Amino acid sequence: MSENKILATVNGKNITQDDVEMMLQRLDPKRAAQLRSAEGQQRVVEELITQQLFLADAIDTNLENDEEFQNEMLKIKYDVLIQYAIRKLMQTVAVTPDEVKDYYEQHKERFIGPESVRASHILVDDEATANDVLVKINEGMTFEEAANTYSKCSSEQNGGDLGFFPRGQMVPEFENVAFALEVNETSKPVKTQFGYHIIKLIDKKEAQPSTFEEIEAKLTQQITEMKQSEVYQQKSQALKTKFPVELLAR
Repeated sequence: MSENKILATVNGKNITQDDVEMMLQRLDPKRAAQLRSAEGQQRVVEELITQQLFLADAIDTNLENDEEFQNEMLKIKYDVLIQYAIRKLMQTVAVTPDEVKDYYEQHKERFIGPESVRASHILVDDEATANDVLVKINEGMTFEEAANTYSKCSSEQNGGDLGFFPRGQMVPEFENVAFALEVNETSKPVKTQFGYHIIKLIDKKEAQPSTFEEIEAKLTQQITEMKQSEVYQQKSQALKTKFPVELLAR
């Protein structure tokens, strides 16, 4: 465990490295990244010092006893209490593996995986280069070797393999050709906004039911959310009979 280094003290209150980290975590990621340098973290420390000075002065001048402040704190307390009560209710919801399995078996028709293909490609800048690469492949160079040698896509490290993808994931020009190819067939150069592609179809999967293992985690989450919504609505209705509610006309 790393030491929680003390970086400054204000009126006897330590400002530590953990305080800096907590403040950075409250910022948006881009802004936090800008403050990760030594200079940036020093700026965070200075801001924490300023905040502690304001706190010390507020306590010294009894601002916490102001009626306006007390009202603000009461609002915050009630907001937190509402969220805490809802969270406690949600924690009563449990979903068993048998429930998930039964739901899957009863609704298999809802879990049809889309048609997908597995393709490799070689991406180059112009059509002439694409045609030259295609000639080399036709003369005996393997598609994987050609991808590794000529492709400017990062997939070249895997022989151009893009893995499986359904319709709608690739740009239309690429997708239309990939889905029209036969397994092990290689396309002519295909132009897209990225350049020229040579596409090879490796495998094809027809639309078919997703296996339980493929969707178990997602389905568990969905059923949990469904049950939580039901419990929330039931509790809401029960509370309306416990406490008086009057809806006034606008």
